Amino acid sequence: MPHIVFNNYEDIKTPFEKNGVLFNFCAQSYNFTDKERRTEYKIGVSYENKEFLLTLKNKNEDKMLKADKITRVTPVTIVKEALNSFIQKVEGNIVFSNTNSFTALKIQPQKEYLKEIDYFVNEFQTTKEIQIEIGFGSGRHLLYQAKNNPDVQFIGLEIHTPSIEQLLKQLKIQNITNVLVVNYDARLFMEFINSNKVGKIFVHFPVPWDKKPHRRIYSNAFIDEALRVLKPSGTLELRTDSRKYFDFCVGLLTNLNSGKITIDINKDLQVSSKYEDRWKKQGKHIYDVVLEAQKEDEDINLKHDFSFDEIDLEKLVKNIPSKPMVEEDFVINIEEVFTIDKDSGLIQVTIGSFNRPLSKYIYIENKKARYFQGNPLPTSANIKAHERLKEILK
Repeated sequence: MPHIVFNNYEDIKTPFEKNGVLFNFCAQSYNFTDKERRTEYKIGVSYENKEFLLTLKNKNEDKMLKADKITRVTPVTIVKEALNSFIQKVEGNIVFSNTNSFTALKIQPQKEYLKEIDYFVNEFQTTKEIQIEIGFGSGRHLLYQAKNNPDVQFIGLEIHTPSIEQLLKQLKIQNITNVLVVNYDARLFMEFINSNKVGKIFVHFPVPWDKKPHRRIYSNAFIDEALRVLKPSGTLELRTDSRKYFDFCVGLLTNLNSGKITIDINKDLQVSSKYEDRWKKQGKHIYDVVLEAQKEDEDINLKHDFSFDEIDLEKLVKNIPSKPMVEEDFVINIEEVFTIDKDSGLIQVTIGSFNRPLSKYIYIENKKARYFQGNPLPTSANIKAHERLKEILK
């Protein structure tokens, strides 16, 4: 991470501008307790149509200025320019700097395939049937399906970076253009797909998580979302080598109010992974259970008002909850408060899904508050967490 260690600097007075970089505010960490804490500052930056934070903290007898992890932006040259401009403005004596070694990130040639989750919330539209593969691994099955079904829009979800990189290379090499890839939790991703639009959802050989069943992809909530996005006669297809996981999923599926399930053992598909080939040679059973949707569901509304009421920061810092709030559907943890003056500052929060919490800053200026760098994604967990957080901060 780019950073600069420096000393012998002028006092920091914001706002100021240097080299086209605007430094909007400097917020100081608030001491909640009587214990001695290291003072830390968050510096608000606007540059190249992006807003982000820099962190200023003590490092022995010197100061360290670096990018804030939560609000990181790309390319890294933007951050480098902000760091260098800040030091020039305050005329700091540089002890160490690694900012000159950073160059702009190369744009990957596969950018047309790899998408951020925001794309599916704000831009994604297609007239094609959608098919989704969750946890595509080596990508062998997804590549086969996409190549043999050019009129279908495939979406591949995976959180293992090497698997994503491998698939992106193959998409480019084989000139397959009907696949979009996203690194995101499938349990949350489904909330951004319109109802009755999906023909098939493939879940092949998911991690069974026998010791941590709460991490399993299959749950009542996941199945409900799958049935919502599937069109009538669309299918949710599980393939696993784990008898425990198979039994668990069958137990969930046989307690549904609607839907048709089909079970097979050792069914041969037109394409299989290298692991499946190995397991079959070892005489290991492969289990399939397919859920077929039988009715249409109502459309969903992804729009939500993530605004806040007026916040009295001076009163708030005296009544901040000391422990995280963990509910069945969401979590809230107020991590830190940084004050600019009695009516302005930053609140660092963690909110949303227990399995994939989101770290954000709430920026307060003259008691008016907004999420720094834009609103959270409108997942059900984020919406519930925001409404509860709004009550806490009121």
